[in-house]
Amino acid sequence: MSSIKQKRLEGIIRKDISDIIQFQLKDPKVGFVTITDVRVSNDHSYATVYCSFLGKQPRNEAGLKALNRAKGYIRTELSKMLDIRRTPELTFVQDTSLQDGRHIDELLEQIHQEEEDRKHSEN
Repeated sequence: MSSIKQKRLEGIIRKDISDIIQFQLKDPKVGFVTITDVRVSNDHSYATVYCSFLGKQPRNEAGLKALNRAKGYIRTELSKMLDIRRTPELTFVQDTSLQDGRHIDELLEQIHQEEEDRKHSEN
């Protein structure tokens, strides 16, 4: 269970990384990215940064690789913004929750449609 202090730190890191990517990172391969969440380990030495990209999967993978290549620069800039003793190691991963949610909605719609078809065929 994350403490309030840790949740606050995660929110600050999420906002600061978003600002760094938007205003300072010059790599065009990153594309349009949204930082959706940050999870910091209990000892604050590691941070998993969840990001969502606008576009198709090959483009998303290229953007994720570009972010992981630039994580040293992003961490350096982040350390200038944070007022903590040690800046966490960053790991960027793709947030698939939107795709997962869309897939679940499609499955539910399919089940609903099959039930409607079954009801109509019984009458």
